[in-house]
Amino acid sequence: MVSESTLISRINAARRAIGDDGDQQRLIRTVLRKGVRFVGDVEPEERSADTTPSFRQHDFLADANLNQQVRYCRARDGVRLAYATVGSGPPILQSAHWMSHLEYDWELPINRHRLLDLAKDYSLVRYDARGNGLSDWDASEMSFDAWVSDMETVVDAARLDRFPVLGISQSVSVSIAYAARNPDRVSCLILYGGYAVGLNKRPNNTAADRERLAATRTLMKLGWGSDDPTFRQMFTSQMMPTATREQADAFNELQRLSASSDCAVRYLDSVAEFDVRRLLPLVKAPTLVMHVRGDVRVPIALGREIAAGIPNSRFVALPGRNHFLLEQDAGTPRFSSELKNFVKQHV
Repeated sequence: MVSESTLISRINAARRAIGDDGDQQRLIRTVLRKGVRFVGDVEPEERSADTTPSFRQHDFLADANLNQQVRYCRARDGVRLAYATVGSGPPILQSAHWMSHLEYDWELPINRHRLLDLAKDYSLVRYDARGNGLSDWDASEMSFDAWVSDMETVVDAARLDRFPVLGISQSVSVSIAYAARNPDRVSCLILYGGYAVGLNKRPNNTAADRERLAATRTLMKLGWGSDDPTFRQMFTSQMMPTATREQADAFNELQRLSASSDCAVRYLDSVAEFDVRRLLPLVKAPTLVMHVRGDVRVPIALGREIAAGIPNSRFVALPGRNHFLLEQDAGTPRFSSELKNFVKQHV
């Protein structure tokens, strides 16, 4: 069985061989939910509203006068990690979080607004975690220590010296560990929607919580990679309950595109065991913690716990209910302004 990451690697190699690339897609075009098409000189055809659009990453980047460069490096255990740089200005590193794809993130209306906003003012460096996106899906180790080590590998490959780190969701814990271990590299730390301790390690974890986690694990194993998005829609409803239909459909698709069902289950198992509480007082970098007040997936109390544990950190509560901030959310402009003002103070 050929893995998704292997197919993507071969497609990219074929594009290079014929003078094409993932931005232009003049001859080999990626088509959402279908695969790839070999095309000649074509003009975009008229499409009805319900026809699946092809990926046209270069349109969004070109409109903003941006060019993303995707490169690869090797983790300590040989796993291939994909990382990308886009924009100009001082560097900022976004730590890898679950469900990302360096290319498809530009097409789908979930993260694109944040990426464009960051790339306007910074040289944005981000990467797909092992088992995710363009990085190898068949990694033998899927652990917290491996993710922290992978972050160190990407930082070295991208030749970053001292820089701000943005952690989102479960990558908040990884960012905390990196900052604690590398105080001379991190100029400041911005943490959004995260937690210091996974579900299995929380002291108030109930039997019902454990049963829900086990049920989610089973459904994820059976339904994550299915053409039927029923389970993924349930997950989407938890992550972004006020998403538009277009955004919900896009997030359903991102789940399938970014990781296999096996990888998703292994991710779930690993993040449930996270525990960086002992590292919180070791973080020396100035830290901004932000969290949405109505986040159902990761309650705001977990964000406050992080802020309380990191010396001299600042906490900002944002309006909204979505775990991942969407473009139309009331908290999105505040997130952007708080981040940029904080970075400006500490670069």
